[in-house]
Amino acid sequence: MTTSERDLAGSIRAEIASIDPHRRCCRLAESAGLAGAFEPRRRNIARVVLRLSRTRPVDELGGAQPRTPAGGEAEIPTPFEWGRAADHCRIAYLRGRFLAHGSLSLASGRTHLEFVLPPDDAGELCDQLAQFEMPAGLRLRRGRGVVTWKSMDTVTTFLRTVGGGSALLEFESRQVSRSVRGELNRVINAESANLGRAVAASADQLEAIGVLESDGRLAAQPYTVRLVAQARREEPEATFSDLATRLGIHRSSVQRALERIERLALHPDEGAGRRRGARE
Repeated sequence: MTTSERDLAGSIRAEIASIDPHRRCCRLAESAGLAGAFEPRRRNIARVVLRLSRTRPVDELGGAQPRTPAGGEAEIPTPFEWGRAADHCRIAYLRGRFLAHGSLSLASGRTHLEFVLPPDDAGELCDQLAQFEMPAGLRLRRGRGVVTWKSMDTVTTFLRTVGGGSALLEFESRQVSRSVRGELNRVINAESANLGRAVAASADQLEAIGVLESDGRLAAQPYTVRLVAQARREEPEATFSDLATRLGIHRSSVQRALERIERLALHPDEGAGRRRGARE
């Protein structure tokens, strides 16, 4: 990742880490999701766990929150019961899983988010994410389970779900700008290629017209062929459709006339065609 991309990924993580749930159940759920963090994140995660365990003035029911145990140590979270939890608690739990085990990469427009957990926990996380309609890939790597997303849409949906804010908006804005630039470049390249082919084809047609005119065979061609040849000389850059509109004939007639001219120029011994004055 570039420095800018690394900073943006760090900003997204920092915003999500700064979320301070109001519900006690969500604070406990997020603490449960933070459990088992691998190094080197343990120190940073410890700060989040400590913040989550601190006393809040009033909980959602109006009762006082339990205080942090003596000595400032955060209480050990109880196992999270996903099946019985409300959606807001599940989201808090997934937020904890991301902060403790998630890794976000935004390198060169390619979005990659993965969770590294013990194999059993990784399989469980896959099932949980699928319930939020965010299915992920699962594989083993050096004895650990790796849950992976490479879809930008899925990654942004997840980050928005767990509380991504202005940094996520910046990321989405960059992705949209990158997509627009890519589409614009594709259109420009396609138009340039089409223009190059049209210019080359027009040059070949003009050369063929000159060959037929020099040996007198152009004058012996049907009226429509001679009419198209004259129009091509006057408008070398015109498309088949432009020539057809100008002459009031079908585009296919223009195409056939020019193909005939090129074919005759390549085969000098081929017949001159219909007698002069005949219409195609």
